[in-house]
Amino acid sequence: MVALAGCHAKSTPFHGLKTKSLGARRHAVVGKVPLRLRRCNQQRVTKDSRVFSVLEVSAPGYDVEEPSQGDIYPHPLNDGNPLRTPQHAVEDPWQDEKWTSRQWTVFRGKAYDLEPYMKKHPGGSWLINLALQRDCTALFESYHLRPDIANAVISRLPEISDFPIAAVPRAPYPNDSELYNTIRERARVELFNGGKNGEHRTGSEYAAVAVLGFAVLSYALYFAMPSILTGAVLGLAGAWIGLTIQHCGNHGAMSTKPWLNGLLGLTMDLIGGSSLMWRYHHQVSHHIHCNDTDMDEDVFSSFPMLRFDPRLPKYWFHKFQHLYMWLLFPLMQVAFEVGDLKAVFDKRTAGASLRGATPFEYATVFGGKIVHWGLLLAPLACGVSAATVAACCASYIFTQGVVLASLFAVSHNLGETKNAEWLETSQLRDDWAVQQILTSANWGSKIGCFFTGGLNLQIEHHLFPAISFMHYPQISKIAKEEATKRGIPYAEYKWLPSILWQFQCFMAKAGSAPAPPNNAFPPRGGIGLRDGLIGA
Repeated sequence: MVALAGCHAKSTPFHGLKTKSLGARRHAVVGKVPLRLRRCNQQRVTKDSRVFSVLEVSAPGYDVEEPSQGDIYPHPLNDGNPLRTPQHAVEDPWQDEKWTSRQWTVFRGKAYDLEPYMKKHPGGSWLINLALQRDCTALFESYHLRPDIANAVISRLPEISDFPIAAVPRAPYPNDSELYNTIRERARVELFNGGKNGEHRTGSEYAAVAVLGFAVLSYALYFAMPSILTGAVLGLAGAWIGLTIQHCGNHGAMSTKPWLNGLLGLTMDLIGGSSLMWRYHHQVSHHIHCNDTDMDEDVFSSFPMLRFDPRLPKYWFHKFQHLYMWLLFPLMQVAFEVGDLKAVFDKRTAGASLRGATPFEYATVFGGKIVHWGLLLAPLACGVSAATVAACCASYIFTQGVVLASLFAVSHNLGETKNAEWLETSQLRDDWAVQQILTSANWGSKIGCFFTGGLNLQIEHHLFPAISFMHYPQISKIAKEEATKRGIPYAEYKWLPSILWQFQCFMAKAGSAPAPPNNAFPPRGGIGLRDGLIGA
């Protein structure tokens, strides 16, 4: 039996959530590892005025069943963890010369030729490139505030009639979610005057000016007075860029002008990362498949060093992960830089194939590294000692890594967002909005939004990645109201220290939870294993 505790500061309507045993069993297998996860009992425990959800899970083993065409699964030539590929996966669209030269995509079960539209896309070619040679449904539907207009464009694209659609792993269908459609329509009408002129992509300009201004000032101090202190300040500036303008820019949400979004997105390369790799890792892998142990790179790419889901395989050192993770976080940038270069040669990140990447985008990986390290090492040209510059660089890397790792990790790694009782119901697999809400958590409001680029309001960011972040506080009121009406838990915390503590609690619990059967990954990404509804 496994007992997991998730601490809540404020989670609506969790305190009144009713649960009952789900008798229906769902059998599946991914790869060669069979499992069965069954919820046996749920009880409530009150301690120190906090509410803990205690989930006991029994796992005697899964029967084998071939995944159907409607399942979401990894593919070594497409997306997800290639080591978790089902045996039935085929290679036709990525190996057959008939298709490799075509700019195809799949949308809602039909294949289309994107070539006539590549240069016409109003969001920029670097965004539509993400749709190439994969099922683009979730990307397309989550990025457009007006589905009627967007669908009209799709309907005018040339359809490929003889394409092997069954070979392409299916993406989620956001617009099949009544909850998502309701929240989006209310936001469009109530906040953006119908969204006719792209108002939802504006509103964060002053934040961008503040971020860039601080970055320029920080670098001037670093160059004039290189020290551990100015290196740390520059690291804070880099983290602020990473949280805000590069993040929002790469989502195409900082401006109605695609060239400006692209330019701001390139600041990711300036701080040591890669805008190309970020778009595939973050937007294709993480956003679409949040907390899926097979498809979300953020879950499995740090394994086995970190066990971000208590249902993942366990090793002896995981019981200490809540302590040693703080020694790993400073190295986040180093890991990203090494991973970026590896992905160039592999032509895929850990969780997504770089199918649409252009030569220019590949060039930004190397060009960005050269510019980044050129700026950090520039004081050497003024006679500053190598030891001093090395200490400055280490301070920069340490500070930026800790800030970015901490603020990204807290949003999806809590008892609420990794509760197997919710993750394993079919409603989570069938309703994209429910998955995004239940696998994300919020903290703070407007001030936090300004300093984190809306990452503090992670629920709203995952529902609407293409909306400029300063609108999230208003959208959060709508999202919370609609989720509460339907009995969908909406996790939120008032302060950053509160959610950081709960993250610390979760990592300790996840590290100590017993190993699953055969010490193997859960089947089908650990999502939607059993028939049933949240709170049923």
